[in-house]
Amino acid sequence: MTTVPPPAPGGSPTPAPATIRAQDLVKMFGPIRAVDGISFELAPGRIYGLLGPNGSGKTTLIRLLTGMGRATAGRAEVLGTAMPSRAVLARVGYMTQSDGIYPALTAGENVRFFGELYGVTDATAPEDALAVVDLADRRDAVVATLSGGQRRRLSLACALVHRPPVLFLDEPTVGVDPLLRVQFWSHFRRLADGGVTIVVSSHVMDEADRCDELLFMRSGRVIARGSGRDLRARAGTDDLEQAFLRFSGNVAATR
Repeated sequence: MTTVPPPAPGGSPTPAPATIRAQDLVKMFGPIRAVDGISFELAPGRIYGLLGPNGSGKTTLIRLLTGMGRATAGRAEVLGTAMPSRAVLARVGYMTQSDGIYPALTAGENVRFFGELYGVTDATAPEDALAVVDLADRRDAVVATLSGGQRRRLSLACALVHRPPVLFLDEPTVGVDPLLRVQFWSHFRRLADGGVTIVVSSHVMDEADRCDELLFMRSGRVIARGSGRDLRARAGTDDLEQAFLRFSGNVAATR
């Protein structure tokens, strides 16, 4: 079992109840332990980064937490409810690694469709979501005519349209230009400041410092947790990538 406690509070007020909780989570694919005994609690109003190379278990972990996959062992909770839960899933935003949108529909139709699935009644919500990803002027464009980056942005709009209190983003900035990436992260920060719990998976280290806390993943396990500054200090380096490699080396040495 890998239990990774949050950083020491240092005299801070009692933390809010966890929005997301993993308890001894395991996911097996045949002999492969894609998620290997992970336990943690994530508080509301913060951005958590799952960082690790491809194949480290990030997407599988997110699928367990959202109820899109069933754990081999252990328990995943979101908003105090064991997953999978249809009721809780309606309050979760999930942007998958591959674009889950309909190419024959327009951008606006996609966002409205997902909004209706979530029971959105506010007529302004789809337009607001398109504006966030800078696609308001392409609302009438058929998705099949959009670029890869635009489709990625539309996938994010569909995940945001119901204004969920919990948001899972699997590699959200892949294919997005640098300027829009900054805008994305500014919006993520506003959401977190408003109380939304955000989990972002990435293998891009230069985005890591935009997160409040990082969870380094390797071989299905969380090998370290803390802020970017904390992890650098513990690893004795100013470079986050080197910090990851040092934590990875420590894990390899103990296997």
